[in-house]
Amino acid sequence: MQEISEALLAMKFGGVTIYPLVALAILALVILIDKLYVYLRYIKFPTALFGLVETYSFAWKDLEQELGRLPPDNYYARFSRVILDNHDKPVWWLESRAGDEAQLIEKDMGRGLWVLETIVTGAPLLGLLGTITGMMHAFNLIGGTGLVDPSGVTGGVAQALIATAFGIFIAIFALFGFNYFSRRQAHVLEEMERLGTRMIDNIRLIQHNSAEAK
Repeated sequence: MQEISEALLAMKFGGVTIYPLVALAILALVILIDKLYVYLRYIKFPTALFGLVETYSFAWKDLEQELGRLPPDNYYARFSRVILDNHDKPVWWLESRAGDEAQLIEKDMGRGLWVLETIVTGAPLLGLLGTITGMMHAFNLIGGTGLVDPSGVTGGVAQALIATAFGIFIAIFALFGFNYFSRRQAHVLEEMERLGTRMIDNIRLIQHNSAEAK
């Protein structure tokens, strides 16, 4: 608790740029919590579903049962349902509709990531602005006859250092979150592409067997 109190006390001397930096820190935290909620609620990896689609010539009724075990708003279930509900349609039509659904899911997963990316760039610049204003305040205390207030000079330097450090800390915090969720998003889309490929392969196999039977 003492460390937190000291940190809050130090922030009071960071100058006016501390307030927008605090706003950016809160915004980054809210976005990260939202992304974590989305991944825990909508992107639970369906191990059984992927095991099924890897089976040679799986039955569509078995796929229906596996999807029934998933929440309807699960992203993997949403994507698979597009193919399952229309597996009797031409393959080119299915691939187009599955691609559209994947784009919508990618948009949902990427919500807010651009804000984190902006914070990564903007927070250090705000901290640098605090550095400049703090140093200007310190230099204003140096008159033609020398130092007017030596303690004021050190206060200006402290303001500069606090604002810079806080801006860099926010940028690092947002950068880690941005990189993590960007990699998670890429991984989910790769898995979704693999899922769609296996389901389309099964449709092609059924069509091939039907053509040979004729």
